[in-house]
Amino acid sequence: MSKHQFQTEIGQLLKLMTHSLYSNKEIFLRELISNASDAIDKFNYIKLTDDRFKDENWTGKININLDEDDNSITIGDNGIGMNEDDLINHLGTIAKSGTKSFIENLTGDAKKDSNLIGQFGVGFYSVFMVASHVDVITKKAGEEQAYMFSTDGTGEFEIKPVTKETHGTVVYIKLKDDEKEFLSKWRVQEVIKKYSNHIPYPIMLNYTEEETTGEGDKKETKKVRKSEQANVATALWTLPKSSLKREDYIEFYKSLSHGDDEPLTYLHNKVEGANEFTTLFYIPKKAPMDLYRADYQSGVKLYVKRVFITDDDKELLPTYLRFVRGIIDSEDLPLNISREILQENRILANIKQHSTKKILQAIKKLKDDDFKIFIEEYNKVIKEGIFQDYANKERLLEIVRYKSSMQDGMVGLDEYISRGDSEKKEIYYIIGEDEKVLKNSPLLEAYKKANIEVLILDDKEIDEIVTPSIGTFKEWTFKDITTIDAPDSKTEEEKKEISKEFKALTDRIKDVLGEEVKEVKTTTRLTTSPSCVVKDSSDPMAGMAHMFAQMGQKIPETPLILEINPEHEMIKKLNKLEDKDKFADMAWILFDSAKLSEGLEPKDKSAFALRVAKVATEAI
Repeated sequence: MSKHQFQTEIGQLLKLMTHSLYSNKEIFLRELISNASDAIDKFNYIKLTDDRFKDENWTGKININLDEDDNSITIGDNGIGMNEDDLINHLGTIAKSGTKSFIENLTGDAKKDSNLIGQFGVGFYSVFMVASHVDVITKKAGEEQAYMFSTDGTGEFEIKPVTKETHGTVVYIKLKDDEKEFLSKWRVQEVIKKYSNHIPYPIMLNYTEEETTGEGDKKETKKVRKSEQANVATALWTLPKSSLKREDYIEFYKSLSHGDDEPLTYLHNKVEGANEFTTLFYIPKKAPMDLYRADYQSGVKLYVKRVFITDDDKELLPTYLRFVRGIIDSEDLPLNISREILQENRILANIKQHSTKKILQAIKKLKDDDFKIFIEEYNKVIKEGIFQDYANKERLLEIVRYKSSMQDGMVGLDEYISRGDSEKKEIYYIIGEDEKVLKNSPLLEAYKKANIEVLILDDKEIDEIVTPSIGTFKEWTFKDITTIDAPDSKTEEEKKEISKEFKALTDRIKDVLGEEVKEVKTTTRLTTSPSCVVKDSSDPMAGMAHMFAQMGQKIPETPLILEINPEHEMIKKLNKLEDKDKFADMAWILFDSAKLSEGLEPKDKSAFALRVAKVATEAI
């Protein structure tokens, strides 16, 4: 026998299960049945692909035993089983960051938090909502030695060798005294119907029931052990759509998602022809908690002729569709296909292409309220797709939504085009980190005056990479307003005259600011602000920003150009100011306040504050 300490984060999780998450205790059954089904899936696969097991007389089955006398419930499967290392790695520690993420994402709402359990692959520990003690007796297929994992969930677990004839796992749960409801046949049937009805293996429910025989004085009541199948045990995606109701799809989704929420939509397709396959996909209402983690869990399971192959292949769909949950079942792939061949397989590439198109079509068809929810949850990952998936770029651009300078809420590109100048065919945008700052940017002044709509892109980290790469949408060209001339009524000759008139001033400001600016020049883009800063679009580093971001490196700073408004009273007075110290203070204030207007910070914030205080004091 060997004693072990639980991983620190699992200790936190066990404490949480024991003391906090009591609103939805029934999910422990859902999670343990799901684990049993996964174990049977894995053995089913090796039975068909590994010569050692091909002759075994085996049919996958889950057994649930209710024992009122012992106050216990037992859940057993004849799946792949575990050895000692598996027990330590799967139950004593968690290799992925799922536990930590789970704890970080807790909301304080017990029901919502309990629905996170399965999403993070920590479902086994939900048993401690109802258990005072748990034994896991297991034997791995192909190995001789069986083991028992035992714990009361207080920080330690024991593992010892035991005897078990067949491979598989049995989870023995000693219930807490106040959890007797889970010894009721009706209660357990209700939970199985709710979460596990379409688990593709029979779930046999074994229970004791009183039966009365005879009449009168000969009437006798005795306890009889009974067994019955509690689920339909049919892979739902294999059934014809005409035989299924919406409720069937929703129930199956809950078993896939380990939650109680309904999906935004689902799509069930059977394709026949050169390649034959069935897909069943769901779009969740709420984004998975690991959506932006590098170690996210794929939500799509791959089957071949109803045999489970993998649920950990991130190549089944494009990465930007990693929020999709569902099933792909191919009739053409070989059962023993390897991970390496999967990634390069032409059949799977065709399935991926077809599935992506269908999913994007389903998203476009979402009704108003559902589409709004979708955009709130997934707009950013759709932007990823625009950059990654050139073949579907146009479809993705029809889905993505942006904030606008002309209205609250989100607008689509088709809506923007309907209001735009059909002769120029230009889509104007500005990128930054804060919607409020962007909407109040001096760079928008000329566009507001000319009643031209500008898209407000405040997902800076991704927008800076994606948007410059778009190029065009339906022949309309994307234009970054920080790199182009703003609309105005002045001719080129008039602009040159203004530049010439204020050249001495722009030269003086440049002398003061030195290397902090690439250039200082006059502009006609401003109407109420004295100055603004823009990027130098000709700088080679500006075009390489997306490359640095892809490599995970810090994006190099692009030199800023300071533009001044020659019609502003402050600039006119500055042009006549002879006091060198005051002039220097004003030049820095012009530059730093222009940076602040764009959400950028002054290089020396203390110096900026002192200059503002000094000038304000002198003005009083």
